[in-house]
Amino acid sequence: MGNDLDPRLTPVQRFGRELARTRREHELTQSALGKRLDCSSSLVAHIEKGDRKPKPDFAAGCDQVFRTGDRFARLCRGITSPSGPGWYLRWTDEIEPSARVLRSWDPLLIPGLLQIEDYARAIFRGGLAGNSDREVEDGVSARMHRQLILDTEAPPTLWVLIDELVLRRPVGGPHVMAAQLEHLLAVADHPYITVQVVPFDTPCTAGLLSSFIIAELPDSPTAVSVDSAGRGEVSAEHDFVALIWDRYDKLRAEAYRPGQSLEMIEEARDQWKLKT
Repeated sequence: MGNDLDPRLTPVQRFGRELARTRREHELTQSALGKRLDCSSSLVAHIEKGDRKPKPDFAAGCDQVFRTGDRFARLCRGITSPSGPGWYLRWTDEIEPSARVLRSWDPLLIPGLLQIEDYARAIFRGGLAGNSDREVEDGVSARMHRQLILDTEAPPTLWVLIDELVLRRPVGGPHVMAAQLEHLLAVADHPYITVQVVPFDTPCTAGLLSSFIIAELPDSPTAVSVDSAGRGEVSAEHDFVALIWDRYDKLRAEAYRPGQSLEMIEEARDQWKLKT
């Protein structure tokens, strides 16, 4: 998709650009596509310009005409879905899977890309009051699906910074914590994943304000996803990205070296095992 991944585009603009690109690849005019979708050529033109929101049946028709699986349906859900904020859908469906390098910081939890099911389940159960069992399991399933990007032939390089206290925080109880840290040690053995622990008394207090992920994309500006108290933002705005990069660099400068970090994780895992 190239620059259509640019998070500075709105979801409507992103759908329109992808539609125009795919239509041209199939050598169809707007009029010809309109006939296949049983709509006017002017509607196709307005959607491509980002002036009109596509409806789900329009998106489904595009996937059928172009044989693109559910590509346009997912882009449409990023516009209309009531089940999650647009920033999160854009990040997990488009930006994160296309990243060459992901750099994350979390002062409170193991990052979602490296969570096991029981750890994630404990987080969703302790989240918003009133979460049903179905909502919890849907959240866990979505989180596990998100991790599939690490099992591809060309996974992104992943640099993970976590606060030291994350290793001691009893999410789900001792058994879950022992299993989660065991998993963390296993994935850190992959050559494309580096995990570093940041001392709990680091002077970089700005890092305590939020967790974040920096995504370096192959043909688009670097994007960041920042999550604070359940409110998230995706941005490629230069000054904001530079601010997050600065926080990341300061945190990494304070972090323990990878080997020492793994020793700390092993020690914490063993302590949790003694409590099971």
